[in-house]
Amino acid sequence: MEVDAAGEGKRGEQTSPDAGPASQGGPKGKRRDAAGFPKSRKGKDKDTKNSGRRRRTRNEEALEDGPADADASGEPKVSAPRLPKRMCALLIGFCGSGYSGMQIQQNAKTIENALFDAMVRSGAVSQDNADDPVKVNIARAARTDAGVHAAGNIVSLKMITSVPGVPDMIARINEELPPEIRLWGTVRVQNSFNPRTLCDSRKYTYFFPTYLLIPPKPSSALYRVLTEHTASLVPTVPSPIAEHPFWAGGAATADSEDMLRKRAWRVEPPQLAELRAGAQKYIATHNFHNFTVNGEFSDRSNQRIMKNIVIADPVVYGETEWISVLFHGQSFMMHQRKMISVLVLACRTGTPPQIIDELYGPRDVFIPKMPALGLLLEEPIFDSYNTRVARINEKLTPADADFRPPIDFEAHRAAIAAFKQTHIYENMRCVEDRDGLFDAWIRMVDGYAGNDLLYLNPKGTIPPAAVIKDRHRKMPFREKRLFDATSFPDGKQSMDAEEEEEEEDVKVDKRKRVDTEG
Repeated sequence: MEVDAAGEGKRGEQTSPDAGPASQGGPKGKRRDAAGFPKSRKGKDKDTKNSGRRRRTRNEEALEDGPADADASGEPKVSAPRLPKRMCALLIGFCGSGYSGMQIQQNAKTIENALFDAMVRSGAVSQDNADDPVKVNIARAARTDAGVHAAGNIVSLKMITSVPGVPDMIARINEELPPEIRLWGTVRVQNSFNPRTLCDSRKYTYFFPTYLLIPPKPSSALYRVLTEHTASLVPTVPSPIAEHPFWAGGAATADSEDMLRKRAWRVEPPQLAELRAGAQKYIATHNFHNFTVNGEFSDRSNQRIMKNIVIADPVVYGETEWISVLFHGQSFMMHQRKMISVLVLACRTGTPPQIIDELYGPRDVFIPKMPALGLLLEEPIFDSYNTRVARINEKLTPADADFRPPIDFEAHRAAIAAFKQTHIYENMRCVEDRDGLFDAWIRMVDGYAGNDLLYLNPKGTIPPAAVIKDRHRKMPFREKRLFDATSFPDGKQSMDAEEEEEEEDVKVDKRKRVDTEG
């Protein structure tokens, strides 16, 4: 029970059991001694039990404790004025080559590390908050893996939007950023804004050379395994990869000779139509447990929504023909580059698109990852948030404090297009033209002699031999770290060094998978 200054119990609360009834005399609720008389505090010292409990103000602390910071002579340092912070969404783009992913990490080169440091140096983040990004509530819409690029992404944080002597804050921050990271603009958002949870959907594009659609070389292990399995099917069906005209008379040629002919090869319209038909199987809600790491069929978080997939017409750059595939989905799972792998591997082996329906089922199978080099985050979409702030803005003007602009990359399209061409596309094509990264990947796949890829067959079914009984087994198919990289500054020598290291089969728990999704 709390007691007020006069010793009376608060209204509605039970009084002390020492208090006598009102009929015994004295005001109701007074504290009484053992004889029943009201207690008196006359002559008693003032209760100092709670003295000093009130929190001191900064001015009181400064007067009592003296200056906290002083130079060598004992003179107090002049502290920088406190500037107001505002919750903002930062529209950024970056080339991920050479970076260990998007999210800020200690002792690592990441996109957010570089961005945060640039904002501290430019004054957008105060020195008081420079030691810990958590103080400014940093968050992002999509966390990209190491080496993955983004034409558009959103980072939110509390930033100083106006610094004395800085007429253009965006230009000032870009001065401190490396050229492969750009800040397109900032948007004032609501204080509760969280870019990951408020993002409606995301768009990714994957680029790859069309020569990946050429069937396996007749002398390869995969060719032998697939043709033997096709010959065992009942009723018998012809092998769709046998006697392909590209390999006529060239089964014993060297890889370097094959590479020259692959660059000159062009995809035919029927095969392009098959690729597009397979892509349509991804649209709508499906269970993508086979398209991520250690995904369980019963885990509802593996249910994802693909809104649309567009495969553009092939385009020739230099000597090589390229295809781009635009994915628009609600969210994407860790290592969901496997979606492209299935499209490419099914198309090059004559596997019907229905195999994708089979992969949504409860059986676990192995799908290799496509190289990270071809992956690009186009932009996150915030339609629901924009609709909500538009209703709020109806009675406001841009000059009002509560006005919140929509999050939209449209005003920056020209700058983004120029950035993609210079920092992303040219790097991608340079690595491929110089080192043949995609060819190295497809030769790695074709060199596999196990049964894990037997679902690539003309019936479009998953045979028992291809089903994985233990998802955490040691995989016989060893994926190279090489194909998770997007930057090889030393050319072929750097690629060979990467290829010597094989990726460990690490068990990835659900929490880690969720943290890396976007």
